[in-house]
Amino acid sequence: MQLLAQAAPVSFILTADRARAKPFYAGALGLAILSEDEFSVTFALEGGACVRLTDLPGHSAGEQTVMGWKVPDITAAVKELKLRGITFRVFEGFGQDDDGVWTTPDGSAKVAWFTDPDGNVLSLTQFG
Repeated sequence: MQLLAQAAPVSFILTADRARAKPFYAGALGLAILSEDEFSVTFALEGGACVRLTDLPGHSAGEQTVMGWKVPDITAAVKELKLRGITFRVFEGFGQDDDGVWTTPDGSAKVAWFTDPDGNVLSLTQFG
């Protein structure tokens, strides 16, 4: 469907405690707030996309990545986020480097994972 291929996406991340999670997305990640209502806070992303941090009482995060960002320089992005207090996850047996960056076996991408205050897994990916 051509219409959706040209539309900016809206992503949703669930939170059990928006008051705790909102400063992480606005402060540590530096996302601009577009709007907020009694159910969610919406943050601006590049190209008109946005992400809604949505309340779900009792939410418990899974182990899967729920959202990621494509970055041109993962080393610089990891360094900047570490300066903002972000801790990157290291998975046993993945062979990540000292910064928590994993390189795919064919070398086509590098990925680093971190979590928000709810434990939602977020990632950075550098392709090529």
